[in-house]
Amino acid sequence: MAKGKPLNEKIADSLRQLIGVTNEGQRRVFRSDELSRLHRERLIEAKYIQEIMKGWYYASRLGFDAAAWHSAFWEFAREYLNDRFGTGNWVISPEGSVAIHAERWEVPPQVVVHAKANANGNLPLPYGTSIYVLGKVFDVQPQEINGTPVYPAIAAICEIQPNAWRTVKKDILSVLGSIRGTADILRYLVGAGASASAGRLAGALRKLDKARDADQILQGMKAAGFDVRETDPFGGDVPEFRLPKRPVAAIDTRIRLLWSVLRDGVLDGFTLPIGRLPSKATYLTEIEDRYISDAYNSLSIEGYQVTPDLIERVSAGDWDPDHRQADFETRNALAARGYWQAFQLVKADVGRILDGENAAEIVYERHADWRAELFRPLVNAGFIKPVDLIGYRQHPVYIRGSAHVPVSETSVQPAMDAMLDCLANETDPRVGAVLGPFVFTYIHPFGDGNGRTGRFIMNAMLASGGYPWTIIPVARKPEYMAALEEASSHENARPLASFIADLVAAPPPPRPDDTGWPKFRTA
Repeated sequence: MAKGKPLNEKIADSLRQLIGVTNEGQRRVFRSDELSRLHRERLIEAKYIQEIMKGWYYASRLGFDAAAWHSAFWEFAREYLNDRFGTGNWVISPEGSVAIHAERWEVPPQVVVHAKANANGNLPLPYGTSIYVLGKVFDVQPQEINGTPVYPAIAAICEIQPNAWRTVKKDILSVLGSIRGTADILRYLVGAGASASAGRLAGALRKLDKARDADQILQGMKAAGFDVRETDPFGGDVPEFRLPKRPVAAIDTRIRLLWSVLRDGVLDGFTLPIGRLPSKATYLTEIEDRYISDAYNSLSIEGYQVTPDLIERVSAGDWDPDHRQADFETRNALAARGYWQAFQLVKADVGRILDGENAAEIVYERHADWRAELFRPLVNAGFIKPVDLIGYRQHPVYIRGSAHVPVSETSVQPAMDAMLDCLANETDPRVGAVLGPFVFTYIHPFGDGNGRTGRFIMNAMLASGGYPWTIIPVARKPEYMAALEEASSHENARPLASFIADLVAAPPPPRPDDTGWPKFRTA
């Protein structure tokens, strides 16, 4: 009697089918009729796919938690709504459109869409999310951002509900900063007969020190025969922030707003006094003394399984990928070598800071080099291509376990320009040491290496304030991640600032070979 295929071969067969359905990973969401029931059941059992709702599934390499679902949400929304209503017959609501224009891709509890259909109702989805469909005729031509149809920026600003001016204030400010003049706004307002919206926009612009633009809207509406009553839509204070004189990308304004909003929390949490620049020779010696502990903890936070022996060998030059197979092949060994090489660059650049050079300028000039050096051994070993180390990422990224979604690849450059400009204009090194690395990782400009590069930025800025090279222990990773999440999802940087200040003031963690710490393992 012939035996059937082993289970692993059956799963391999099903995975080959999945690869075809997902176009080799180019798409993740698919309908049930695209994959047979047999293959679906195998892949669900093996945790390669998960059901979203009846008739729809998604594949994930991140596991199947809330963060994994959030990373697939917008693709599902596009596929499902196009399938249900047809392309061009639905659009994200004005409020949701403003958020997307502002590069805020976090999935809210409920996404509202307008559809050209008699179909009002709520669609419950995993992890407390939902899509509410509002049957509504819309006259605008939707604009696609990352494949998602949204109201164009001007239409979205003019159509948002009055309460949105209070609840998504920073998104609105970001979008307003991207609009040139008032002519296009006036055309829309007059064409739509939107006198109430005109009053809100005029009031908002006046509150933002754009009195000339506010007057132009009022005068333009009056000339068109509309009676407009100016109102303050914010209903209170707005962040201490001036809109740019000339239009910039919405993400530019959003990053500058974020820095402005978080700054006071940093100063509340990081109260250690600023010191004088220390002796260069003494400081660089202390950095070198902390290298093994720094490398062990920083690499372990990122999930690498490194040992003190491996780090010691690399730092001592006992690195022979041409003759030692383990050094050539091992991901952990390559990461340790890359960290050592990058550490040498950063240490030399800290020396320049101690010589009196501007720390923010050095970060601007060198952050991409630091990150590239982390991965140079992987290039030399043939695991990645040299082109992969050039510039910022050109694909979306998601952060495991976080509700925060980094900016889309098309907005990375203007986001980084704004972040580096904020760093250059910052007068307090404590703020630079906390917000510099935080906003950097918030943007997530690279496909990999953001955390390590961010901690290099932190230490460069700490040196400029006379603070010691500071190590974030892997033993405190949960606290570190919670503080980052509080800052990114709730715009509260005080816990992160307190956490870093506590580490700055404390003795550095001992060398790992002098402790009983277990080797870090990924979850």
